[in-house]
Amino acid sequence: MSAPLLPIRRPTTSLSRLLESIPPLPTPTPTTTTSPISDPPSPNPNPNPKLPPDLLPLFSSLLIHPSLPHLSAAFSALSLLRHHRLASPLLLLHPISSLLHCASAINALPEGLQLHALTLSLGLHPHPSLVPRLTSFYAAHGLLSSAHAVAASASATGYVLPWNLLISSYLRHGLSSHALAAFNEMLRRGVSPDRFTYPSALRACAELSDLESGREIHRRIEVEGDAHLGVNVFAHNALIAMYAKCGDLGAARKVFDEMPQRDIVSWNTIISAYAADATWYEAFVLFDRMRTLGLELNSVTWNTIASGYIHTGDFARALRLISQMMFSGSDLDFVTFVIGLNACSRAGSLRSGRELHGAAIRARCDGLETVRNALITMYSRCGDPDQAHVLFRFSGPRGLVTWNAMIAAFAVADRAEGAASVFAELARSGLRPNYVTVVTYLALCARVANLQHGRELHCYIVKEEGFEGYRLLWNSLVDMYAKSGRISTARRVFNAMNNRDEVSYTSLIAGYGIQGEGPAALGLFDEMVERNIRPDHVSLVAVLSACSHSGLVSDGEKLFRRMVEEYKIRPRMEHYSCMVDLFARAGLLKKAEAMLEQAPLLPTAAMWAALVAASQVYGDAEIGLKAANRLLEMGTENSGHYILIANLYAARGCWEELAKVRMRMRDMGVRKAPGLAWADIGNGFHPFAVGDRSNPLAPEIYEVLDELSEQMRDVGRDGDDFLGFFDEF
Repeated sequence: MSAPLLPIRRPTTSLSRLLESIPPLPTPTPTTTTSPISDPPSPNPNPNPKLPPDLLPLFSSLLIHPSLPHLSAAFSALSLLRHHRLASPLLLLHPISSLLHCASAINALPEGLQLHALTLSLGLHPHPSLVPRLTSFYAAHGLLSSAHAVAASASATGYVLPWNLLISSYLRHGLSSHALAAFNEMLRRGVSPDRFTYPSALRACAELSDLESGREIHRRIEVEGDAHLGVNVFAHNALIAMYAKCGDLGAARKVFDEMPQRDIVSWNTIISAYAADATWYEAFVLFDRMRTLGLELNSVTWNTIASGYIHTGDFARALRLISQMMFSGSDLDFVTFVIGLNACSRAGSLRSGRELHGAAIRARCDGLETVRNALITMYSRCGDPDQAHVLFRFSGPRGLVTWNAMIAAFAVADRAEGAASVFAELARSGLRPNYVTVVTYLALCARVANLQHGRELHCYIVKEEGFEGYRLLWNSLVDMYAKSGRISTARRVFNAMNNRDEVSYTSLIAGYGIQGEGPAALGLFDEMVERNIRPDHVSLVAVLSACSHSGLVSDGEKLFRRMVEEYKIRPRMEHYSCMVDLFARAGLLKKAEAMLEQAPLLPTAAMWAALVAASQVYGDAEIGLKAANRLLEMGTENSGHYILIANLYAARGCWEELAKVRMRMRDMGVRKAPGLAWADIGNGFHPFAVGDRSNPLAPEIYEVLDELSEQMRDVGRDGDDFLGFFDEF
């Protein structure tokens, strides 16, 4: 406990003996404060020559090396000093100011309160050198109402520094409305703002989206003009940021264009304003203008523009920009690496990703969790999940985002076993999976028809708290059950949802389509429209596909027209493909061919293949041969397409063309991929090919297949003939 300021009896220890017991402290080097907001100025270190000079190093050192032992010693020295006859209480200004600074730095609240009481008893509390110290002391301890009272008590002097400190403290504590109220109170009390007041007040307006107050402050700045404020770049930068955050980009640009002087912050602020508004063209133009003018570019500028290229889908240009940044000598920070790796992920550029990985190692950024997660994502999306797994295994303490990135890496590669292993390891680690984890794994379960794990995840999210409000999670459950053939379970989950959207309806419509329940899909689509949920292009693909699988030709044609006329959705190739399939399945080959011809883009190989297959079913040799020729012209590498064409030529007796097709397949190295299936015998999924007995679990697998074949025969179906039919293809 520090010595009391007002001792009951006179100390017996002499001042000189006390000073001898204090360890020597370095004499502080005078420094120049650049901004009065950050640190109030110190008073004259020796306002009166009669102050003992040996005390100056002690009190001055508290400004540079604040610590509790120094504070205790200084309190004792101050107590002794007060019992010496001093010419004026002003001699205590420097010691008290130093002690207040130390009390603020080491959170010594009781000692600071004693010092404030001392200033009141000595009549020093309104002194310009102590008011900022007292304001900073209370603000440092979160006592903002006391700091406000101290600043207000000194308003008669017109001293603006305490108000600047108070407004900045309110902003640091997230109290923007209090900061703006303090600014307005300062004006009412007749205290004139300075060049450091306006940026803080404008920041408060920006955080409150208070455009009118911001405009009023702008008018005050213009009225006071350069005569009072000088060329204040800080205030103009704050004006740009305020207008941008309040949504008035035109005013922000006008301030920028009219600035007499600009710094790098001015350029970054207006570029960031356009970036936040997704007005990337203007941001790119300003960036090019900076480079033309030869202005210095910092990492903020480079990163903003590179991110803009990613948002506009120009991933190659984003990577070129980062390459230019490296060659220009600019420092690459972790944000640069995350942006660059994101571009590599989206562009599928493994080589560039590896180069960035090497640069991150040299910059010692590869150990940062955000960079490591970006690396895992990059390697997985560029087709190298094994390297992503290596990074994951050698990573330090893993956050949940890292676990999610690794599960997503295996999910992208459809490696169900790897994802299951990492998910199980996550559960054992003590971390609680969040909705992103579950959604990622559910999507994989839907793609590989892993119903068992999907059900386990369903049980998990029902038992655990905190998942109820995530609509994406429940949409994923509907999708998983629908794609796994459990349409009734998908419908129950759908019915239990309170906040359905177009994704909810689309997932269930697609499930009904897969099951051939076209009328149910159409009914669900009509229900979605009745609930004022506007369908998008994905919803239309799902319902048109359902019509195709159920042979609902007239309904499909009506929906296609409504898509253009009512919903104003421009048909894409996916919609044309559904219509071609719809007509082809129904035997309307002329309509299917016409739909192919009017498609805005070149038809895909799958669309021509559907026409070839339909021509065989309905015996239309003319359209079939035409479609086969178009398919051959495309140079498809799908072995199934060549088999379709070969079967067509064989059925029509076109032996010469058949020989050419087989020769072409041989020259191109096209081979029919062997049939591959997955079997789950209770301990995970295992792949096997037709007639394959290399798998060590083959006896168990074939035992299950034999049981299935026996059950099929029991219901009157010949399973061997069924499998043999598809073996031809």
